[in-house]
Amino acid sequence: MDYEQNLESTVPDDALQEIFSKTWSIAEKKQQDILFILSVLRGLELVHRQIRTELFEPSLPETRNDLYQLVKDIEEKGGWPYIERMKLQDLLRNLQLDTIEETTSNQEQV
Repeated sequence: MDYEQNLESTVPDDALQEIFSKTWSIAEKKQQDILFILSVLRGLELVHRQIRTELFEPSLPETRNDLYQLVKDIEEKGGWPYIERMKLQDLLRNLQLDTIEETTSNQEQV
């Protein structure tokens, strides 16, 4: 499933689809600029945190039945939204693999 199909199946609102598509397009155009991509991820994380703490948490249901309906909806439609951070160990492993590949490539050229 490509990005557009995945977006359409998970985001029912056209305005949100447009925002997400534009964000993806901007990031994709700058995919070689790691610092830019990092700033995009930081910005998304900040917006996620603000929406969660300032809008979502205050609007949580107050009755058991309403809470049950919310949890049921979360389970049925894709789980809890989460912004995963790359683990430092994974980053170091990627660097190590790149170093090994460069060394192998240099040895083959000699």
